[in-house]
Amino acid sequence: MKGGYLEDRFIQGALVDDPFVFYHWCYIDIFVYFSHHNVTIPPVVWTNAAHRNGVLMLGTFITEWGDGAKMCESFLASEEAYRAVADQLAAIAQFYRFDGWLVNIENSLSVSAARNSVHFLRYLTAQVHRAVPGGQVVWYDSVLQNGELKWQNELNEKNRVYFDACDGFFTNYNWTEEHLLRTREMADDRRADIYVGVDVFGRGAVVSSGFDTNKSLRMIREQGLSVAIFAPGWVYETLGPTDFLNNEDNGVEDFSARLLSHLLVCRFWALLSELLPTHSIGSLPFSTSFSLGMGKRHFHNGQESRMEPWYHLSAQEIQPLYAEFWMPNGGRLRTRCCLQDAWCGGSSLLLEGTIPSNEDHVTARLFSFQVPAPPRLFLVIIYKHEASSQGVSFAPVFTTRQSSSCFSSGESGEPRKHKPSLLPTPPHYLAQLLRGTGLRGEHDWQSRCYELELQNCFLDQLSVTVSRRQSGRNEVPFACRLGRIWVLDATALRPLPSADAAIPVSPLEVAHVRWQRLSAGELSLSLTLRWTYPPSKATCFRVHYRRGSCGSGPEPRPLPIGVAYAPQYRVTELTVPGALSESSCRLEFLVEPVPDDGFQVDAAMWGKLVFVYSDPKLPSPGPAPEGTSSS
Repeated sequence: MKGGYLEDRFIQGALVDDPFVFYHWCYIDIFVYFSHHNVTIPPVVWTNAAHRNGVLMLGTFITEWGDGAKMCESFLASEEAYRAVADQLAAIAQFYRFDGWLVNIENSLSVSAARNSVHFLRYLTAQVHRAVPGGQVVWYDSVLQNGELKWQNELNEKNRVYFDACDGFFTNYNWTEEHLLRTREMADDRRADIYVGVDVFGRGAVVSSGFDTNKSLRMIREQGLSVAIFAPGWVYETLGPTDFLNNEDNGVEDFSARLLSHLLVCRFWALLSELLPTHSIGSLPFSTSFSLGMGKRHFHNGQESRMEPWYHLSAQEIQPLYAEFWMPNGGRLRTRCCLQDAWCGGSSLLLEGTIPSNEDHVTARLFSFQVPAPPRLFLVIIYKHEASSQGVSFAPVFTTRQSSSCFSSGESGEPRKHKPSLLPTPPHYLAQLLRGTGLRGEHDWQSRCYELELQNCFLDQLSVTVSRRQSGRNEVPFACRLGRIWVLDATALRPLPSADAAIPVSPLEVAHVRWQRLSAGELSLSLTLRWTYPPSKATCFRVHYRRGSCGSGPEPRPLPIGVAYAPQYRVTELTVPGALSESSCRLEFLVEPVPDDGFQVDAAMWGKLVFVYSDPKLPSPGPAPEGTSSS
C-alpha cells in the first residue's frame, strides 16, 4: 500500500482523515505486510488487528537488484552467516509478536549461494517454529534452485526444493490454467500450502484483476489451491479515499445515488466472498462495538469524547458480515459500517432496508460461531432505532448445530433456530454494561438483555430478524443502528468481582522523561509508562491521571489521557503546574485494564504511579527538573 509505513506506523494512532483501513479479516488466514525494505517489520497496529481476528501476520524479508545480490552473497557465504541472519529474523518476529516471514529473493545467486539458500530457508523455518507458536515461513516464486532469477508462475522441479523447506509457496502472478494443473499435481497432499498469486493491479499477463479478480480466484479454487491476493489496497489507491468505506463494502447503493465507478468497486469483496470461507468466532465471551479503528469523531457510551478524525488499527474490533441483498419482490436488506454515530469508538453497524409487500420479515446474518454452547447464555445489545422504523420490530436469532455426541445418537445435524427470551429486568451484575442507555428518549441509545438456554450443541450463527408490526401488503422501510453486543456464558459470569478475585496491574514503571517550560507557572511533561498484565485478561487499558497538586487541598478527580493496546503508553506534552519555591508537586497516573467481558475492574486493582517533581528554577530551554516516582 503506497510503499507501507504510512499513518499506520504510529503505535498510538494518528489524527488523519479518510485513511486506508482493512477490515475483511474474516475472509483471510494470513496477512503479509509487504514493502521493498530489506527487513519489513509489520507495524504493531496491524499485528494487533490481525491477531484479534485470528489471522497470522507475516513480515517481509526481501533482496533485490545489485545490492540484494551482494547481500545474498554475503549472508549465504557460510553456515555461520546464514544461521546468524535466520536467528535474528526469528528473534525479531518473537520480539514484535508477529508470526513469521515472506522470503522474497529477487536477484540471481551464485551456485554456492543458491545451495545455501535452501539450508537458510529450512533453518529459518525451524527457528521461527521454535520461537513463535504457529509461526509460518512462505517462499516467493522467484529464484530457482540453480540460482537463476526466473519466475515460474507454478511449482515445478526447478523450485520445489524451496517449497519442501518451508511452510508455503507464493507463486508469481502470470499463470495460466495449465500452470495450475501442473502445480496441483506437484503439490500433491500440500495443495493448501500453495498460494497462487493474484495481482489486483493486473501487471503483466494475468487472467484477471481489479473488479474481475474473482475470475482468477474461481480458477484457483477449482484446483483446490490457496490464493495470495496481492495489493487489495487497489480499491483505495485507484478510486481514492473519498467514500472508501462504501467502495470497499459488499453492498451496492441505489443506482441513482452513486457514480458508475462506485457501483463497480462495491462488488470487489462481494464477489470474492463467494469463494472465501469465513472465520468463525471460537470462544466466549464475545463482544464488539463494530469500531473500524478509525472515525470522524470518537465516542464513549454514546457521547462524543473527541471531535477530530482519528486512525488507530489496534482499536479495531471484530467486524460483522457486511452484505446487501436485493429481493426479486422489491425487498432490500443491507448491513454497513456508519461513521456518523457510534456507541463506542468511531463507527456503528447500520442495518437498513425494506420488508417487501409479500413477506412478514427479513433476516440479516451478523456473525458465524463455532463454540460449544453454554447451558445458559446472555445476549446484550445496545441499539438505536431510526425514526423510519416505527412499523417494525427487531429480534435476535441464534442458530445452533448439534455436537458430536448428538450425532452418535442418530439425530440430525441440521441447524436449529432459537429466539432468546427478552429479560424485562437484566441481572444486576449486567447493569454496568448498560450505563448511559435510555437517557434521552426512544430514538437515542437503548439496551436489551436476552437469555437463552441450550443443551449439547454448538453455536453456529447470530442473526437479527426485522418483522413488520402489523399485517399488510405494503412495503415497510426500516433502519436500526447497533452500537455494541455481548454474547456471554452465564455460568462463567460472576457478580461484581471483589478486589481479592481480580488480577492487579503490576507496579508502573516510568522512562524517557522529558520536560519543557511553557510559562512561569506551567510545565510540559512527556514520559513512557510501562506495566505487565496477562494478555488474555484485557483487550486494552484506559490511562488516567490526576493533575499535579502542589499543596494541600482536595484531591482532584482522575482525567482520561488515552487508551493503550499494549502494556505501555507514551504520555506526550501533558501540561502540569510548576512547583513553587522550596516545594514539590504530586502527579498521579492510573492504568485501568478493560477485560473482554466488558465488566469494570475494581479501582484497587488498577496500576498506579505517583510522580513527585520539584525545582522551580528550570530555565527555558534548560536541564530537566528533578523528578521522582513511586508505585
